[in-house]
Amino acid sequence: MSIRRCLAVVWIIMLAGPQVHAQATGARSTNVYFSNKDKSIRFGGTLTIPANRKSFPAVVLISGTGKQDRDGTMAGHKMFKALADSLAAAGIATLRTDDRGTGETNGVYETATTKDFANDAQAAISFLRLQPGVTVTGLIGHSEGGAAAIIAAAESKEVAFVITLAGLATTGIQALKLQNNAIIDAAPISDYDKNRHRTITTLMFDTAYRYAYTPELEPRLRATYNAWKHADDSAYAKDKAGEADHMRFFLESYIRQATGPWYQCHLRYDPVPFLRQIKVPFLALNGNKDIMVPYKENLATIETVLKENGNNQVTVKVLPGLNHLFLHCESCTNSELPQLKGDFAPEAWTVISKWMQMFL
Repeated sequence: MSIRRCLAVVWIIMLAGPQVHAQATGARSTNVYFSNKDKSIRFGGTLTIPANRKSFPAVVLISGTGKQDRDGTMAGHKMFKALADSLAAAGIATLRTDDRGTGETNGVYETATTKDFANDAQAAISFLRLQPGVTVTGLIGHSEGGAAAIIAAAESKEVAFVITLAGLATTGIQALKLQNNAIIDAAPISDYDKNRHRTITTLMFDTAYRYAYTPELEPRLRATYNAWKHADDSAYAKDKAGEADHMRFFLESYIRQATGPWYQCHLRYDPVPFLRQIKVPFLALNGNKDIMVPYKENLATIETVLKENGNNQVTVKVLPGLNHLFLHCESCTNSELPQLKGDFAPEAWTVISKWMQMFL
C-alpha cells in the first residue's frame, strides 16, 4: 500500500473564546446530511450561515485524533460550536460534522486512516459548494486535522484556502518523537526515569516504523521490548540497588495501537509531497507552549516547502503563551486542560479573522 493511499485524516479543531464567539445574532444553524462518493458513509452535521449576507465564504472544520462530535467537545469545551458562532459573526459559513461512528455519522472510526478522513473533508467541501450563497470553500484543521486539510487541499481543486491550527506538518515518526520528548520533559519524574522512557519509546517507534505493513511488526516489537527490558533491569539493579522500580511501559496496549491501520499510516505520513501541490492561501498558527505539536519544526516545514514550490501566499505565526488547544496555560500539560478557562485565546481569533478578510 502506498503512503498516499494510507494517509488518514486526523485532527481536531479547537477554537473559541468568551471574547471570540459571542452568539452570531441572526445566524442560521440547521442539521444537514450528506454522503461520501461511494455512499459508504452518511454524515450528520450542522451548517451555520451568517445573517444578512447574500454571498459568503464557507469552511469545513476538521477534527483531530479521537472520535469527536460536531461541536468538537473536548476537555469540557464545545470548541467547534464556538468557532462556528465566531465565524458566522464575521460573515463566514461553517460546516461541522460528527466523526465516523459518532452522533449521526455512521462508519467505524477505529478502522479509518488519515486518507479516509481527508476524503471525508473533500465530501464536506463538495456539499458546501452546492449551498446557495457560497462563494469559495476552504478548510480549517486542528492538530491531525491540519494534516487532513493538507492532504485534501493537495488533491482537490475545490479548496480555495487552508488554515491549520497546530496542524501536523512534520513526518509522522518525527511528530511522535517530538511529542513524546515534550511530554516526558514535562512529566514530574526523575531525570533518570526520563532517560529510560526516552530510550524505550524511541526504540519502539523506530521498530514500528521499520516494520510497518509487514507480518514481522508484532514479533519485532516484542523482541525490541524484551531486549531493552533485559538491559534496563540490569542497569537499574546496579544504579538503584534496593529501590522499588515504578516505571512501566504498557507493551500490550502499544502493540494493539501500533498494529492498527491508523498508527501505521501515521508513522509513514510525509506532508512534503502534499504541501508541494498546494498553491492557495495558507495560514498556519501554533502556540509556543504546545507539547503535542511543537511549533518550530511544524511551522518551518509549512513555510519552507510552500515557498520553495512557488506559493508566496503563506502566513505562519507563533502565538506566545498558548498550548495545543490555543488556551493560555500554566503547567501547559494535558492534565490541566479541563481546569483552564476560556475556549480560544482572543489573539488567535484576531489573526484568523483579519486573515479571512481577503475572502469577504
